[in-house]
Amino acid sequence: MTGPLDPAAREPGRQAGAGPGEGAGQTPGAGQTPDYPRQRITVFLDGLAAGAPAPAAGSALALVLAQAAALCAKTARLSGRRLGAARADDLTTRAENLRATATGLMDQDALAYGAVITALRRSRSAERDPVDGDTAASTEVARALSDAADVPMRIVDAAWQLVDIAAELAADGNPALRGDALSAAILGGAAARAAAELVGINLAAAPADPRHLRCMALLAEIAARLPARARGV
Repeated sequence: MTGPLDPAAREPGRQAGAGPGEGAGQTPGAGQTPDYPRQRITVFLDGLAAGAPAPAAGSALALVLAQAAALCAKTARLSGRRLGAARADDLTTRAENLRATATGLMDQDALAYGAVITALRRSRSAERDPVDGDTAASTEVARALSDAADVPMRIVDAAWQLVDIAAELAADGNPALRGDALSAAILGGAAARAAAELVGINLAAAPADPRHLRCMALLAEIAARLPARARGV
């Protein structure tokens, strides 16, 4: 979820230029799961470019993280001679688990933003007709934004674990795949930084939320764990 800096501008029908594959990007309704991981990549990219609220940045970052995890899994699988079978298998399993987590977050981000849009619509309705309960509607929006912040927060958490795996593989894995491990580390770090921005946007009205500090702490740990080549040193 990119964050509702201008919520109305991201509602269906409120953005100009749907772009290629019009209709590919749709905010799912209640109980509807878009299943982005099973889409052809061209269809997913059309959805990102389309004039619809979802998929958006959160789903894109989850895909980036999934790709980084896949690179780690590849590197680990081909590093058995260097690492030993048990260590290589452990790193492969950890990377594959993160890949599964990341691909699941692609859909969850869209679902979370769908809930935010629903809450915003009710809030605007309550503003027009205060009898409906303006306070309750505002509370619903705050709750929806808090829930939506969980998706990018989970991306930051997963990226922290991913960079740890990638750094280990870059240092000790198959040297022929060091570029893959370094690429995974760079992608993971970038996904974490971008996702942290989304957390901050969604929680802008809740400065005391502990997820602000958690993001800062994890980003610092990621920066310290990135291999020197991945930091540009």
